[in-house]
Amino acid sequence: MKEISIKDFDNLKIGSAENREAATGCTVFIFEKGAAAGLDVRGGGPASIESELLKPMAAAQEINAILLSGGSAFGLEASSGVRKYLEEKGIGFDVGVTKVPLVCQSCLFDLTVGDTFTRPNREMGYEACVNSEKGNYRDGNYGAGTGATVGKFKGMDFCMKSGIGSYAVQIGDIKVGAVVAVNALGDIYDWKNGQKIAGLLSEDKKSFSDSEEELFKLMESMDNKFTGNTTLAVVFTNAKFNKTQLCKIAGMSQNGYARSIRPVHTSADGDSIYAVSLGDVPADCDMIGTLASRVVSEAILRAVENADSEYGYISAKEFNR
Repeated sequence: MKEISIKDFDNLKIGSAENREAATGCTVFIFEKGAAAGLDVRGGGPASIESELLKPMAAAQEINAILLSGGSAFGLEASSGVRKYLEEKGIGFDVGVTKVPLVCQSCLFDLTVGDTFTRPNREMGYEACVNSEKGNYRDGNYGAGTGATVGKFKGMDFCMKSGIGSYAVQIGDIKVGAVVAVNALGDIYDWKNGQKIAGLLSEDKKSFSDSEEELFKLMESMDNKFTGNTTLAVVFTNAKFNKTQLCKIAGMSQNGYARSIRPVHTSADGDSIYAVSLGDVPADCDMIGTLASRVVSEAILRAVENADSEYGYISAKEFNR
C-alpha cells in the first residue's frame, strides 16, 4: 500500500472557496462524467440537500457534484452556485431544454465562529467550482474546514481549532481517497496510537479534559447543551460499485470516525459520509469499505494536524508544540 495524491483520480476535480474574515467556506467535488454515489448519515442533526438521490430506489444512477460547506442550513444556498456553474458547462441530467446538474450538499455548523451572518452563498459555491479548475484544494483552515472546531462540550470557550484534511492510498490497481471536514462535538485521537491530539480543554487551557467524562457528568441535567457540530466526508475510489454497494461502503467508512472521534454520532452531530465510484476497476465491497475507514481516520488526523490557530482558538499544531 502506498500513499498517493487526491489529484491522482480520474473524473474528479476538487475546489475550495472561503471567506477567511467570516470564518466559513465550502469545498466542491465535481464529477464531469457523472459518478455513482452513496450516503450514510449517523449524526442526529444533518443539514443536507438532494440526499434522496442517493437512495438505491431513486431513478438517477449518477450525480455530478457534492458540496461540503459551513453555514449550517443557511449554507445550503451555496449549491445553487454549483448548479449554475455545471449548467454553464453543459453538465447534468438532460431534460431536453437544458441539463439539470444533480448536486448533493451537506453542511456543518460554524455560525459561532467568525461572522455569524456571513455564510456560504451562491457566489461562493460558484467560486469553488472555478477554483476546482486550478485544483486549489489544501488541508487545514480552508473550504468547508475554515470555521471548523472540535471539543465543544463546554461551549466555544474551551474548544480547539480544526480544519479539513485528505488522504489517499493505492493497492495494486485500486485507489481509495477521502476528504474530511472535522467539526466534531467530541475529542480527536490519533488512530495509530490512541493519543488525544485535540478537543475539550481544561479550565486553565493547559491540558485536555475528557469529553466523554463531561457528557456523563451532565446526564442528570438533560439539557441540550451540545449544538454546533458535524463531521463531513467524501470517500472516493476508482473501483466500480452501484449505489447500494456505495451506501454500504459509506457506512463502513463511519468506522473511521469511531476510531478517531469520541464521542461520535451524537444527536448534536450531523456526521455524514458520501462514497463515490469514479472508475471501473473490479473490487470487493467489504475490502474497499474496510480500507476506506482507515483512509478516513488518517484524513481526520491530517485535518487536525494541518489546522492553524485562528479566530481565538488554538490548534493542535500549537498546543502540542
